[in-house]
Amino acid sequence: MQVIHAVDAPRFQLPGVEFTGLAAPSRGSRQLCTWRLAVDPGVRNDEPHTIDRDEVFMVLAGSVQITPDGEKLGPGDALVVQAGEPIQLSNLGETTAELYIAITAGFTGTMANGTQIQPPWAQ
Repeated sequence: MQVIHAVDAPRFQLPGVEFTGLAAPSRGSRQLCTWRLAVDPGVRNDEPHTIDRDEVFMVLAGSVQITPDGEKLGPGDALVVQAGEPIQLSNLGETTAELYIAITAGFTGTMANGTQIQPPWAQ
């Protein structure tokens, strides 16, 4: 068993977005990755990307849209994005949106330009 205390969890920054790494292979989880996502008001990903595994988004606070032309989601809502479906996260509200994400470890993301990544918060 491995405890990941919030104060010790690694944080990763992209413009307007903070990823707090929780479960991942480097933190004791061989099969599952989870992280907390904080999205500043008004943030919208420029280009959609895809993931090669199903990904679950669970909204804790704020108002978000996760897929292009997707439904508006709020606190308590969850969305399963199936592998290969486009993801284009937008914070629709005036406050920071907070979400938990869960996905199978070892996934690969493909950016709009075809670049493949394995993000550091999930390793």
